[in-house]
Amino acid sequence: MSSILLCFPGGRHKALTLSYDDGNVADRRLIDIMNRYGVRGTFHLNSALLDTGERISAQEVRSLYEGHEVSAHTLTHPTIARCPREQIVHEIMEDRKRLEHLAGYTVRGMSYPNGSYDGRIKRMLPELGIEYSRIVGNSEQFDMPLDWLEWKATCHHNTRLLHHAEDFINLHKTQYLYLMYVWGHSYEFDRDGNWELIEEFCRLAGGREDIWYATNIEIVDYMKAFECLKFSADFSFVYNPTAYSIWLRVDGRHVEVKSGEQVRLSNT
Repeated sequence: MSSILLCFPGGRHKALTLSYDDGNVADRRLIDIMNRYGVRGTFHLNSALLDTGERISAQEVRSLYEGHEVSAHTLTHPTIARCPREQIVHEIMEDRKRLEHLAGYTVRGMSYPNGSYDGRIKRMLPELGIEYSRIVGNSEQFDMPLDWLEWKATCHHNTRLLHHAEDFINLHKTQYLYLMYVWGHSYEFDRDGNWELIEEFCRLAGGREDIWYATNIEIVDYMKAFECLKFSADFSFVYNPTAYSIWLRVDGRHVEVKSGEQVRLSNT
């Protein structure tokens, strides 16, 4: 029987994603830095607060976040665990509707505003079209999440970011999948006067052939697509019914299983 392991696209075993909240005008500078080094991420927006204060304009959403992901953060940023069910539904669905109109694609993820969530909210999210949501806090690990609706990042950018980046870059055991996930708010770089921190991180972690640079939803979609693969009973072949190419390591060699294809894995 073949030894079969899931890989990230291209046969990689490491992935990197960033996650930033609120849509502050400082996102413009952050995205410029990320784009320069090929780093990608997800930006969680409150659509009712666009065009106000230090928030970006609704008009620039599509162009500013091109190549990244626009995700929900509720309409007005309430502490939703204190809200009635009807208000939670309104906050999430109206945010999705407005952001989808601006971004031009389906919004399927979010981060909890003020880090506020509970079991009731988690149970509601799939019915509201939300497939993942980031919580507040740091795991300081590079593990894949066990619960997409309670997704904890590796670290906030102010929590030993460069130390974690060095550890991540040096990971070499290909029998594991590693994910580095950084979160924060772009306005914090202005507040703390440490833009050089994220620039150094992106310079250090960006542009590496062994890292998959992905948005939050791309990671979710890829892992769910893997779960849809149809393996033969003896593992000699596999059929991919999804829209995504999935990469496997089969007996030490990398195999790409393209969308709609059936691929032989062994001669048994």
